[in-house]
Amino acid sequence: MATYELCELFGYTKQAFYKRKKNVRTPKYNSELLRSLVVTIRKQLPRTGGKKLYVMLQDEFIKHHISIGRDNFLDFLKAEYLKVPKVRRYYKTTNSRHWMKRYPNLISNLVLNRPDQVWVADITYLRTKEKTYYLHLLTDACSKKIVGYQLSDNLMSSTTVKALEMALINRETKNQLIHHSDRGLQYCSKEYTDLLKKNNILISMTQENDPYENAVAERVNGILKEEFGLHEIFENYQNLNKQVTQAITLYNNFRIHMSINMITPNQAHQQTIIHLKQWKKINRNRINSATI
Repeated sequence: MATYELCELFGYTKQAFYKRKKNVRTPKYNSELLRSLVVTIRKQLPRTGGKKLYVMLQDEFIKHHISIGRDNFLDFLKAEYLKVPKVRRYYKTTNSRHWMKRYPNLISNLVLNRPDQVWVADITYLRTKEKTYYLHLLTDACSKKIVGYQLSDNLMSSTTVKALEMALINRETKNQLIHHSDRGLQYCSKEYTDLLKKNNILISMTQENDPYENAVAERVNGILKEEFGLHEIFENYQNLNKQVTQAITLYNNFRIHMSINMITPNQAHQQTIIHLKQWKKINRNRINSATI
């Protein structure tokens, strides 16, 4: 059947057919090369998503004369089975049923714009074949940098204090700082709150059983587990501790974030002002409206 008859059959003009044919371009990249570039990054950051990979590979694209748009790159990842599946897990580490003093939420309407403005604290569980361990974390809410941590086999406030002490040692400014956490007994303890007050840090806590009230801390927990393999069951404490140290180093120095305009937490933490990217469709408090 002639080209003219085929075009007429499907309701197209011959001119439209040839124009479309002219605009169809063959991909300007070598699939094997592109795959190897992706795999190279995934060796260090195994669960990095497609949009972030696209930004991180821009220099390699220029170096190897690869011409590919973001949507085509995402299609390539899907075709090559390189997309990362999402996994949801939950384990309760907070005990808010206690007699100790609770503090109000100071950040519900706060606009984040600089490092050392708000630190968010949380605890997540990790496992070995022998027992369960707990990772006590402190993260800068604006730069997303993990500023303090402690791995332990207990949920004692003295262990949580060690993570805070690390963050205080590494604190780079003396600007007014707010410490935000859930109402767990570790954060309400006299030992912990006294250390915050001694360093002139304001104390803020969640008011409801809503994870969005401490969304940044919850998200960092998820990233460490799902993107850096901390959800695995490790052979022993030594292996787990080594993986935690490596994961936090990679997270702070190499893992880019959408909300801080595709730079790393360490890079963001060096800035005086940070313009967080906002997503209006998320109807939550301002401090929780930026994903990472």
